[in-house]
Amino acid sequence: MKEGFDEAMKRLEKWRLISMFAILTLILSGCGKPYLSTLMPAGEVADIQYDLMKLSTLIMVGVIIIVMVIFFVVMFKFKRKDEKIPKQVEGSHKLEIIWTVVPILLLLILAVPTVSATFKLADVSPMDKKDSDALVINVRANLYWWEFEYPNEKIVTGQDLVVPTDEKVYFNLKASDVKHSFWIPAVGGKLDTNTDNVNKFWLEFDSKRSDEAGNLFYGKCAELCGPSHALMDFKVKAMSRDNFDNWVTAMQDVKEPQQAETELAQQGQEIFNQSCVSCHAVTPANTTPEAARLAPNLTNFGDRSRIAGVLDHSEEDLKNWLRTPDKYKPGNKMTNTYGQLTEEQLDALAEYLLGLKVQE
Repeated sequence: MKEGFDEAMKRLEKWRLISMFAILTLILSGCGKPYLSTLMPAGEVADIQYDLMKLSTLIMVGVIIIVMVIFFVVMFKFKRKDEKIPKQVEGSHKLEIIWTVVPILLLLILAVPTVSATFKLADVSPMDKKDSDALVINVRANLYWWEFEYPNEKIVTGQDLVVPTDEKVYFNLKASDVKHSFWIPAVGGKLDTNTDNVNKFWLEFDSKRSDEAGNLFYGKCAELCGPSHALMDFKVKAMSRDNFDNWVTAMQDVKEPQQAETELAQQGQEIFNQSCVSCHAVTPANTTPEAARLAPNLTNFGDRSRIAGVLDHSEEDLKNWLRTPDKYKPGNKMTNTYGQLTEEQLDALAEYLLGLKVQE
């Protein structure tokens, strides 16, 4: 009796655990942010890919339902009621044709829109035309930060990608060290950045979804690239074409390194010129060769939404990053020079960096 009771309790605990995981799965499936979820598409590419997901899911669920219905019909209708052996049927040409033709039709239903979408998404011919007016952005992935170059506008910036909404934006993707992968979940599927070739594709940022997301989307590296792979984020600021043009003009107006306005910031600029300027540029029209761009461009650092892609944009977090960068992004190429600075010097450097703004 006791053994039976114990067995029953074990089964009950097992089912409780399964029920808990089932409920947790349903709850988590409803979680998502408009700036991060692939299930909240925010552009033409994302819409196409989302439609393909729904189509494949619909086909898969339909097949499962049909198979389960046949299973239960066979199980109950043909359940043995006596010892009589039923008539043996072999080699039904009709059934063989059905289960051969149906999968082929399902594959065609899925393959035709998939192939069509693949060719459409791969069409980057407008960016390759001579004197093209298409917006082209060169993306360069590094350990563990992102560089964005606007060749036609002669602008180079880092970590924050700024784009106009409701128009195609074309990308050239390349990596400077190891393989990475460029991915903005809410806007479109990922594409690898390689060291030996350039991948090209385009995205479109929907203005309505951009407004819902607060004009900010999250981008990520989707290829395991090292200990800080999960922290290799960037932010996407999507804005109207007019606002984007204003941003471009503001960036282009910065011809020389911005001068510090306060006495404390001036001290920080001196420290920056002694310790940081060899890696970080503070002018957007950076003509330095790619191989020599060792760290993110800081021209508009004060306008950014994050520090190092993952920390809040505050003075405290900036100083924490400068003290111990390896603590927040293990394996990054930031030197430990800043850890040797006094608190007063860190205050001055933070004051200068946070004042690097191109827009009011």
